[in-house]
Amino acid sequence: MTIGILLVALLVILIGAETFTNALEHLGERLKISEGVTGSIFAAVGTALPETMVPVVAILSTVSTQQVREEVGVGAILGAPLMLSTLTLFLMALFAIHKRGWSDELHPERTGLRRDLSWFLLAFGLSTVAIFIPHTSTWARAMIAMSLVLIYFIYLMLTIRASARLVADGHGTAASEPLFLVRLFGRLGVPENMFTILLQLAIGLTLIIFGAHGFVQGVEQLSVWLGISPLVLALLIVPVATELPEKVNSILWIRKRKDTLAFGNITGAMVFQGSLLPALGILLTPWEPRQEVVAGVVLTLVASAYLLLMVRRGHLRPVHLFFNGLCYITYLLTVVI
Repeated sequence: MTIGILLVALLVILIGAETFTNALEHLGERLKISEGVTGSIFAAVGTALPETMVPVVAILSTVSTQQVREEVGVGAILGAPLMLSTLTLFLMALFAIHKRGWSDELHPERTGLRRDLSWFLLAFGLSTVAIFIPHTSTWARAMIAMSLVLIYFIYLMLTIRASARLVADGHGTAASEPLFLVRLFGRLGVPENMFTILLQLAIGLTLIIFGAHGFVQGVEQLSVWLGISPLVLALLIVPVATELPEKVNSILWIRKRKDTLAFGNITGAMVFQGSLLPALGILLTPWEPRQEVVAGVVLTLVASAYLLLMVRRGHLRPVHLFFNGLCYITYLLTVVI
């Protein structure tokens, strides 16, 4: 029953995230946001809302005890950077090897990749420092949280300056498939207009919130049954539902030798997930140095710093990303065994 609740909640979150993102693409296209650099901001922040809502709902809801809610929130916040910097890159490498071979050179646009990784390491490094600041130092924790918001703002400004050409080449908000409501009910005369788009946005957001409530309950029950903390379960499970499906594009792009798109899809998300969401965690949760937390942030930083080193060396091959997969396995062994 417990696993059933958790699976249903994850499925609802996944459906909600896909519904929301699909409507967002059509909204951006209708507003012609995809034609300018603003589209990159709209897409980056908008498509990250599903991932953002899960920890926010977990922290602010009343469906469980405060401790469980906070643990689920922290796990959801830290899980995305960990998964992106380790498991996602490793899976991308596996598919690249299958299509291109072990030692085929990867050619992402290095300037943008270095920028993403450098800003991520700065932001997530600050988030790690905050873990060791006592709760009594409220002003210090608040300063770090505000610094993380400022870091993301500066990163956006720098990205805007460099991304006009990339947006023009297809990085802006563009609808990749028909609006779901029109696809389902088009025969009944449902038109694709602003009202339908906004309605689908509301439906997607409602599903995410509803699924997040169920997820908190499912994690609490499963953690008791397995003897594993809710923090670890949330850290490992939430990104699979909210983050990994969106990163399937990276796997498809790397097989087609669109390396810049493949890496940028991952590292761009890492900057958001490593700055704004930890700021929420620092302000709204204990954010303390538990073993599961320290192991997660350290391995995330190690995997990201390693990738930045490989990029700066000038030679990046699929086999190099096996180290990132090893970091994920190390985390599993650290917290589960």
